[in-house]
Amino acid sequence: MRSSLVLLAAPFALVAAPALAQATDPAAAPVKALDDGLLAIMKAGKAAGMRGRIAQIAPVVDRSFDLPLTTRLAIGSAWTGIAPADQVALVAAVRRLTLAQYASNFDGYSGQSFAIDPKVEARGGDRLVKTTLSSKSGPVSLSYRLRDGGQGWRIIDVFYRNAISQLATRRADFASVLASGGAKALVAHLNDLSAKVGG
Repeated sequence: MRSSLVLLAAPFALVAAPALAQATDPAAAPVKALDDGLLAIMKAGKAAGMRGRIAQIAPVVDRSFDLPLTTRLAIGSAWTGIAPADQVALVAAVRRLTLAQYASNFDGYSGQSFAIDPKVEARGGDRLVKTTLSSKSGPVSLSYRLRDGGQGWRIIDVFYRNAISQLATRRADFASVLASGGAKALVAHLNDLSAKVGG
């Protein structure tokens, strides 16, 4: 597993004083599935190759994340002005980048394990599920914000060390590319990022 665990750079404020949901909250299930999937590709390691790890984690990501919603939230108000075909291409490009980052960052196993905090927090209508990745280099905190959009709970944001939001980071990155080149330029930008990490 590489040190560049999550490519994040910006904080995202969370609602203060959340209520606690029950430990059996179904929002924890997609996070558990993702944790299990990441352990599986770590154990598959170099022998599976980048393509093999991407193929293995892809169905897990598709079930655990609401990628259309995360893409729309990352783009923000500009989304409604983007042509439907370009919206589809943007979701596909975000998916490709997500898969490439996971397959690149989780590429080897040396005894790592995940632990999910049983205290699932309510954030308005969303849920926050906290996890800890334990490894020889020390623990890393990862939190997941989930929303039930009618198809069950799905991840819409990832927080590195419980503070740095992937969604907020992507929003800042996407905005500048959209402003200068539009949706097609953003698709090309995302595909370039995927290629750089081996996707």
